Amino acid sequence: MTMHSNETAASAAASADFSAALGRLARRPEAGTFLGLITVFVFFAMFGGAQFVSPAGFASWLNIAAEIGIVALPVGILMIAGELDISVGAVIPASSLTVAIVSGVYQAPELIGIFAGLGVGLAVGFVNGFLVTRTSIPSLIITIGTMFGVMGLTLGLTVMIAGSTGVFMVPSPTTKLLLGQFIGGMFQVTIFWWVLFIVLLIFLLHLSPIGNWIFALGGDKTSARNAGIPTNRLTIGLFMLSGFSAAFVGVSQLLVYQSAQVLAGQSFIFNSIMCVVIGGVLLTGGFGSVIGIVFGTLTFAIVNQGIYFTGIDPNIGSVIIGALLLIAVLTNDSFRAMALNYVAKKKG
Repeated sequence: MTMHSNETAASAAASADFSAALGRLARRPEAGTFLGLITVFVFFAMFGGAQFVSPAGFASWLNIAAEIGIVALPVGILMIAGELDISVGAVIPASSLTVAIVSGVYQAPELIGIFAGLGVGLAVGFVNGFLVTRTSIPSLIITIGTMFGVMGLTLGLTVMIAGSTGVFMVPSPTTKLLLGQFIGGMFQVTIFWWVLFIVLLIFLLHLSPIGNWIFALGGDKTSARNAGIPTNRLTIGLFMLSGFSAAFVGVSQLLVYQSAQVLAGQSFIFNSIMCVVIGGVLLTGGFGSVIGIVFGTLTFAIVNQGIYFTGIDPNIGSVIIGALLLIAVLTNDSFRAMALNYVAKKKG
C-alpha cells in the first residue's frame, strides 16, 4: 500500500514538474515564434519544390536573414529597453558611401575607409542617444529626424564629391574575403558575422548584468534610475550599438556588391522592426529575447524569398508578410496571456 502511494506521489510530482516546465516554455518570448518558423518553413518546403531546400534555396534566405539580422538584433534590444531606432535606414547608405568615397574616390587605405564608415554609425547612434536622454522627445521622433538629416547630408555630400548618387569601389582580395566573400559562390560571409553578433548579444542580454539593466530600463525607466542603473549611459550605448550594426551592414554591402547608392537601406527600417516584433519583442519594452529575434528574422527571410519558389504571384508577397506580422503578434500575445494565466492559477 505504501509502495503504491509512493508511486502515485512520484507520478503526480513528475506531472507537476512537466506542467511547470511547459508553463516556463510558453512564457519564453520565442515560444510562439518558433512554431511560426517551423510552419512557414514546412509550407515553403512543400510548395516551393526541391529548389527551396537545395543549397541555393537556403542561401537565398540565409543571405537576406544575415543582413537584416545584424540590424534587427540591436534594434530589438533597444525595443526591449523601451526605445526605437528608425535612423538605421539612413546609416546603411551613409556608411557604405563614406567607405566608397574615402577609399574609392580619395584612394585612402581601405582600413581607414572602413573605420570611417563604422564611425558614421557610432556618431549617429551617439547623437540619437544623447538627444533621447537630454530631452523628453520620444526616440521614434528623434530618430526620424536624424534619419532625414543623415539622408540629406549623404545625398548632398555624395553629389558634391562624386558628382552622382552612386559610387563604385573594387575592394582588395583580403577585404573582400573578410566582409564581401561568397562561400561556395552562394553563401555570403556576412552569415558568419551574423552568428558572431548573435553570440555576443546573447551574452550581453541574457548572461551579463547589463542584460538585467536593459530589461529594467524597458520595464520602468524611473525605477531603474532610482535603483542605481546608469540609464543615460546605457541608452546612449544601445543607440551606438544600433548605429554601429547598421554601419557594419552598409560596409558589408559595399564590399559584396562593389557599389554604394544613396537610396539603399530604406527597406531595413521596417523589415528589421518586423523581424523583432515577429520574434516576440513587445513594443512597450521589457520583454523579448535574442533567440526570438533570430527566429523572427529567419521567418521573415523565408517568407520574403520563399514566395519566389512557389507559383504564388510575387506581387502579393507584401500582403503575405503583412499578414504574417499580424498573425505573429496575435500568436505571441496569446502565448504570453496563456502563460500569465497559467502562473496566476498556479499561485492561486
